[in-house]
Order: sequence, then C-alpha cells, then structure tokens
Amino acid sequence: LCLYLCRRRTLVAIGTHDLDTIEGPFTYEALPPPEINFIPLKQTKNFRADELMQFYKSDMKLKKFLHIIENSPVFPVIYDRSRTVLSLPPIINGAHSAISLKTKNVFIECTATDLTKANIVLNTMVTMFSVYCERKFEVEPVEVIYDDGKSYISPDLSLYQMMVNLSYISSTIGVSLPAHEVARSLNKMQLHAKHSVLENNETGFTISVPPTRSDILHPIDVAEDFGISYGYNEIPKKKIPSVKPQILNQFTDLIKEEIAMAGYTEVLLFILCSYKENFTMLNRKDDKSTAVINGNPRTAEFEVSRTSLMNGILKSIGHNKDHPKPIKIFEVGDVVLLDETKDVGASNRRHLAAVYCGVTSGFELIHGLVDRVMEVTGNPFVSPGDKTGYYILSSNEPEFLPGRQASIIYKGKQVGTFGIVHPQVLDNFGIPDPCSYMEVDIESFL
Repeated sequence: LCLYLCRRRTLVAIGTHDLDTIEGPFTYEALPPPEINFIPLKQTKNFRADELMQFYKSDMKLKKFLHIIENSPVFPVIYDRSRTVLSLPPIINGAHSAISLKTKNVFIECTATDLTKANIVLNTMVTMFSVYCERKFEVEPVEVIYDDGKSYISPDLSLYQMMVNLSYISSTIGVSLPAHEVARSLNKMQLHAKHSVLENNETGFTISVPPTRSDILHPIDVAEDFGISYGYNEIPKKKIPSVKPQILNQFTDLIKEEIAMAGYTEVLLFILCSYKENFTMLNRKDDKSTAVINGNPRTAEFEVSRTSLMNGILKSIGHNKDHPKPIKIFEVGDVVLLDETKDVGASNRRHLAAVYCGVTSGFELIHGLVDRVMEVTGNPFVSPGDKTGYYILSSNEPEFLPGRQASIIYKGKQVGTFGIVHPQVLDNFGIPDPCSYMEVDIESFL
C-alpha cells in the first residue's frame, strides 16, 4: 500500500496505534515545527519536529520521506485529548501509542492529500485487520469533523453497484456461458453478481463490489475477473483470418521447439540489466558504440539495455548453482543496440542463447547445438570464404577461454559466437562449475 497506492507516502500515510493508551477526540493540526515535541517510535529521547528532520537524515528507511514536509513552514501532527502526539505524518508515529504484544484495540488513521486514495487505503486496512478481531469483521466507525463544520462517518464500507451486460463479458473473454454460470464464476472472485433481464431483452448483471476490491473500476475489470475464474487456458483459441503472426515471431517459435527438443529448458529474463553485469562482469569494455544507457533508472539493476543475452543467462545459473547437474537452459529474446539509422537511435535484434553447465564444460554439446540450429534453419556448413552457408573461425572474445571459442560466420558476416566461458566470468557470477555458451543472431537468417 505504501509503495504503490500511497505513492511512497506522498498521497497517503498510514498510522496504527494502541487505542487503550490514548483517548479521543483526536485532532489533526498544522503547527510550526518548534512547537511539536514528542518521543518518536523506537526512541527514548524527546525531539522537536525540526530536530527530527535532521535526526532521520541518516536513517536509511525514513530519510526518503523527509522531503515531503521538511521545507514546509508547518508540519502535520495528530494529538489526542490530552495533547499526546500520536504521529507526525507521513514520517513517524509517537512511541506513546506504539502497538505491542499486549495490544487489544487498534486505532487506525490515514492522512492524505487525496481523499479517494485515503478511503481506499483505510478500507483495505480495516477489512484486513478485522479478520483478526475477537468478533470477526467488526469495525467501529469514527466521526470525522472538518474545520468548516462538515462531518462524515468513516470508514465507508458500503458496496459499490455496477451494471454489466452478459454480452459484454462474453464478447470480451470469448466464452459464451449461461448467466447463472457467469454469476457463479464472479462470486468466486468476491463479486456478488445478480442477473436480470434488461429492457432491451439483454441479460445484465448487477455487480456488488466490496470494499476489498478497489481495483474494480470499469466493466472490463469484471470481465477480466470472469476470465481468471473461468481459466484463461480453458478459453478456446480462435484464428482471425485477417490477422497473421509476424514472420520473426513464427520463426522464433520454431527455433524454441527445436532447442527444447534438444533437452534445454527455456528461461525468460529481463531486457534491462546493470552496467556492471553487461560489461565488467563479462570482461568486456564499453566502447560507447553499442549499449543504450537508461537516463533515469529506477534501480542499479536496470541501468542499461542488454547488448547480449549472456549476463542474464549466467545470472540464472548463478542463482541456481545448487540445481542438479547438468543445467541446460536457453533463451530467445531481444537485445538492444545503438543504431544511428533508426529515428529512435537504437534497434532491437532477436538473439538465441544457450548454456551448458556441468561437471565438464560440455563444449562439444554446445558446438553440436550450433550445428543443429544451422541445420534446421537450412544453412549448410561450407568452407571458409564461401558465402552460401556458414562456417566457424577462431575468435578472441574476452568472455570466453582463449583457444576454446569460435565465431559463427554466415554469408560472410559474423552472426554469433560460442565457447567455454572464462573462469573469471564464472567467478563474477558465482558459478563454481565449468560452462559452455553459444549466442547467435537468428534475425540474420530471415
């Protein structure tokens, strides 16, 4: 809730308190920082609010929330009847009302800059907490009174009603079922559905959306829930005559089948990776001519778009090094390369990569897989210099062991490499066993 719906506390802040240690009515005020004094959660010393801002700048968890209020002339604060501070939202709660193992009654408060988000968060919190109440699913309401005299009862746990036609659900998901069966499937998803015949003789549903399902915003969400309940794998497949798959995707599927039949397991990995994984850990140097660098990455793991499939597939081996040997995995996916001929400055290329990891390197098995791929794609093995097929030449790539690697030359152009992975690269990814690896640009065959 805090990370996504509350947008890291910028929209909503949540506080939970031991109700037996405080007394209502509670007031939500905005005061100058020097006027706010209390002992924050997990501390024993009394702080002024402005002192807290300095104190938490070294706290790894809380420092990322300080910017929300630290430059404001007044800070939000919640008091109880005796002027005991409950919390300084959205930063920290007070230690006085901290929840402990002896807590029997919980007071939940949500402060927000968006009332709709606040209601959603509060409803989610109280409904989830209510499961653990002595009398299950019982929540005591609170009257909220604004400074202009307006008031309302919180939380509002009333059901939200929505009308959805049976024909809309059937056409969207592609399954035609009687109304009672659709209603039964929706009931499994916590959506109470009551069907009736509308004025135009169509069958419609009155959907009662509970407070726990704030994600239901539109009839398409109801249709999606029906699809999940029915089972997407049970939906009959249809081929639309006017729609044909792209040749590259068809070719990719055929390649995947062949590699799977050779005993390899497919993996699907992120197209984004860290700069270190893409270059340093593979013994490669960045010549600034291949990699697309992300300008504002969310994390250090998504700094660049991968220029090969090697870092991801070796990372998978490293995380599964205790798996029974041999490990034989492959991936068919896109890499991103700088390309000045494109209007966006980069282009995607479809690559195939496979790795064998076992007691021995399995170099001959990877070499055999390369020959198998070229055979099923209709490319004969030819003598060096012949541009009617493919041949291999010794290479000197830093990620492979010297003298145990080769380039794949197809119609005069290098389209791939294979070899025994360099021990330093294996150590960088935490792999204790020898590995052989191959990667080829399959888009070159089309």
